[in-house]
Amino acid sequence: MARLKSKPKSRKRRKASSGQGLKFDAHQPKARMRRDNIIIGALVALAVLGGGAYWYTSMTAESAFLALAAEGEPGLAHVKTQRSNGGGHYAPHETGSYPSRFPTSGIHHPVPINPGFYTAARSPGRLVHSAEHGHIVIYYDKPEAETLAMLEDWSSLYTNQWGGVVVTPMPGIGKQVVLTAWTKRLMQKQFDRASAAAFIEKFRGRGPENPIR
Repeated sequence: MARLKSKPKSRKRRKASSGQGLKFDAHQPKARMRRDNIIIGALVALAVLGGGAYWYTSMTAESAFLALAAEGEPGLAHVKTQRSNGGGHYAPHETGSYPSRFPTSGIHHPVPINPGFYTAARSPGRLVHSAEHGHIVIYYDKPEAETLAMLEDWSSLYTNQWGGVVVTPMPGIGKQVVLTAWTKRLMQKQFDRASAAAFIEKFRGRGPENPIR
């Protein structure tokens, strides 16, 4: 009796069984690379757009500030020039005494206050050092909400280590706003934003330790 020959297995079936049903796409790595490049490109574009928006906003804010400062230049006639009490540092554990609540010179703490908006009073000795660095130091107590918001904006606008704006409380002065620089002071019973901006523009960055303007 003749034996029947079995049919050879299909090549397709052998390949399928050897690969356990998985298909390999030679183009898959390239596709993944393209996808990753697209994602990276999108992230870079967002970063550039974000940086550009920040730069534009900052430039626009400074342009508005400078226009306000120009408007307030006549108010600089009320700026008082204080007699210089010198400089130098006392020891970190010591404290200094000043003839005014708003000192504009004198021996001071070795560490200045960085530019920024503060909700708790700062050490006078450190604020004098800030003035020596060319910062404008602005004192407030209970001004209008709009005034407080503007002062905070200005402290964010100018943060240079040799020409920034420090805004700090001074309890007991009510609605007054007092602006100081090294040997300069402008006291405002009612806040005048134009002359305040002019004061900042005139004296910011002109401290004796490292004038930058």
